[in-house]
Formats: sequence, C-alpha cells, structure tokens
Amino acid sequence: MDYTPLLMFAVTFAVLVAGYPVALTLAGVALLFAVVGIFTGAFNPTDLGFTPGRLFGIVTNQTLIAVPLFVFMGVVLEKTKIAEGLLLNMSSLLGRFRGGLALTVILVGMLLAASTGIVGATVVTMGLMSLPIMLKQGYDPSFSTGVISATGTLGQIIPPSIALVLLGDVLSNAYQQAQLNMGIFAPKSVSVGDLFAGAIIPGFCLVGLYIGYVLIKAKLNPDSMPPVRNEQQSISIGQTLGGLIPPLLLILAVLGSILFGLATPTEAAGVGATGALILAAAYSRLNLSVLRESCETTLTTTSMVFFILIGASIFSLVFRGYGGDELVRAIFEDMPGGTWGALAIVMLVIFLLGFILDFIEITFVVVPIVGPVLLAMGIDPIWLGILIAVNLQTSFLTPPFGFALFYLRGVTPKSVSTPAMYRGVVPFIFLQLILLAMLVIWPELATWLPSILYS
Repeated sequence: MDYTPLLMFAVTFAVLVAGYPVALTLAGVALLFAVVGIFTGAFNPTDLGFTPGRLFGIVTNQTLIAVPLFVFMGVVLEKTKIAEGLLLNMSSLLGRFRGGLALTVILVGMLLAASTGIVGATVVTMGLMSLPIMLKQGYDPSFSTGVISATGTLGQIIPPSIALVLLGDVLSNAYQQAQLNMGIFAPKSVSVGDLFAGAIIPGFCLVGLYIGYVLIKAKLNPDSMPPVRNEQQSISIGQTLGGLIPPLLLILAVLGSILFGLATPTEAAGVGATGALILAAAYSRLNLSVLRESCETTLTTTSMVFFILIGASIFSLVFRGYGGDELVRAIFEDMPGGTWGALAIVMLVIFLLGFILDFIEITFVVVPIVGPVLLAMGIDPIWLGILIAVNLQTSFLTPPFGFALFYLRGVTPKSVSTPAMYRGVVPFIFLQLILLAMLVIWPELATWLPSILYS
C-alpha cells in the first residue's frame, strides 16, 4: 500500500505549524507532490485536468453564496452596535440579581453567535462589550473570561452559522460520494437546512447547561457574581423588549424560512442581510462609513474562505490522485472497534487539529477525506455534522491552544492572568463534553427535528 497520501498530509501539517498561510500551503504542497509524482511516474498528470472544473464548481456553488450574505448580516449588527445596546438593556434588567450579568452575556452571546457564526468575531465583540462591565461590577475575573469564551464558541453550533453552512455543503458532497461508492446511483441528499434543524436542540441544550451552571455557581458561591451596583438608569421591560425583539425576529425569520422550506439558505441569507440594513436604518445607525466598513470586512472574510476552499480543493484532488481515499478506507476498515473505533479516531484527530486550524480549514480538508468513508459505514450525516461542530467547539475552548482563548486574550486587561483564563473555561469544557456524550447516547437530539420537518 502506498503511504504517500499520509506523507503529504504530514508535510502539510508541518508547513502549517511553521506559520505559512493555509490556502497557499494546501495548494503548494499538493502541487509539489503532484510534480514529483509526475516525474517519478507515481501520479497521473491527467488528474490535474480536473482542477478547472472543480474551481468553476466552487465559484458557481449556490449554497456558498450564503457565506458573504450571512457574514454581512453579522458585521452590520456588530458595527451598528445593535448587539451592544441589547447587552446594556438586558444587563440593566437582569443585573440586579446574582449571576444576572452572566446570564445576560450568555443570552446576548447566543444571539450574536447566531447572527455572526464566527467564533473570533463573537469572542472579541463580547469581550470588548461585557468584560469591562463584569470586572467593574466585581465578578470573578476567571469566571468572567470563562463565560465569555464559552459563549463565543456558540457560533459553531447555533444556526444560522457560517460553520454549519460550510459543513453542510461539504457533507452533502461526501454523502453523495459515499452512496455512489456503495453502488447507489440515485443517492439521497443532505442539505444545510437539515444541519440547521439538527443543531437547534443540541444548541439550546448547551445554552441550558451554561445557564444551569451559572445559577448553581451563583447559589454556591454568591460572592463570585454579585448583583450590579449603582445602576445609573433603570431600563423598563418595554425598553428591553424593544431592543430584543427586532434582532430576534430577524434571526427567526432567517432560520424559520430555511427550516420550513420557504427559502433556500442563500435566499434566507439575502433576507438576513437586507433585514440587518433595515434594522440599522431604523435605529438611525446606518451611514456611509458603517456601510463601507461592513463591506470591507465582508469582502476580507469571504475572500479568505474561498481562497482556502480553492487550496483545499487542489489538495483533495492530488490526495485522491495518490489513492488517499482508498488508503483511509482501508485504515478505517482494519481499525479495532469497527465503526465506533473509526469515529472515535476521527473525532480525536479533528479535536487536535482544532488547536492549530480554524473550522474552515478542517471542514474543507479533513471532512472530504474522512466523511465518505464514515458515511459509507452507515453513520447518519446530520448526526456526524453536529458531532464535528460540537467537537470543534470544545477544541477551540481547550487550553493552552484554544482559539477562543487567544482571541479573548487580545482584549483582556493584563490584570487578568492567562492561567486564570484557563481555569475559567474548564467547567464549560466539561459541559460541552456532557453535550457530546448526550449526542452519542441519544443521536435523536440531532436527527429527530430534521426527520419531523422533512419527513
């Protein structure tokens, strides 16, 4: 058996650790191995002829058009400080109770995660908005950074999430390939809407676990989260609802139109982007400067996503040209424990890769390689997608390499030490592991709602 694909993967990993750009590394290593293989007779040069077709398929993919639209929606809500106003209103309403400020951070962070879907953006935004308030009100610094970091990672699992959009598109292709390899020439499909529906119950379960932990900690250790002191103004329930309902309705409109089949993810993303502009105009916060900054941020993020996708597509083409998919299938089939053993190894590898790679790289590089093999073993694609999303969420929160911790460290005062931040996220990591265990024991948490909506 030719182990060149594994060597190719190892070289790519080493180059990434050395700090080179992801997209250029993926494409560069793949082309280097292709050239060497052509001269040694180990690689068929005609395989590179599929590259233009793959790239054309990327730029014409209707599902991926949702990416810039969802990013734009989140950026507009962030730049116009709609989410910040929501945080201030709810903190004034709930902050009078012990733990109320932490509950506000979780609830607002959940809405912000649903609107942006990007871990870094959510963590930094929540860190800038809520951490100074929590520290000023006497909250334990370790707990404060822990709850902000954990809430920021909700962007992986709370729909409509960019991570779920990309993961849904990749899993759809992997599922069809797995069925074709099994001789099923009328394959079933799995959509982004299926993954959104599958993520709703696990997402709310995780938010419930966070809230439960805060309430228990407030009861057992009340000094760690005192009630808000010296409120300068009293916000009524009506004012709070006035700030809460419009962005909530926007998210519900986007998600509901997808779940109930009224719109495709791309069409719903267009509704979300337009709705965000309308909200910004209604709050009198939309101007040329905000619009320009939002467009520039959207362009930068979208370009990064598609550049990585192009590099990953070339990497995948060369990897399969060397027989990498057959090698992975053979390794999984010989693995002790059968399907469960293969799934456990894949989850461990993805967890470790989450220390150095963002969800975009893992989605585009790892999932297309292991996805068809696992799905051919009979694993439900929706369940697998939610497991991967929660697994990556846990990886991004785990010290010392968790991305969420790096992002928050950049906006955290030096008075809060890094070890204190690490201690703060430990309870939330256990809560995420509990959710993973729940998904393994009860797969219906991810598969029940899609089966009801799309039966």
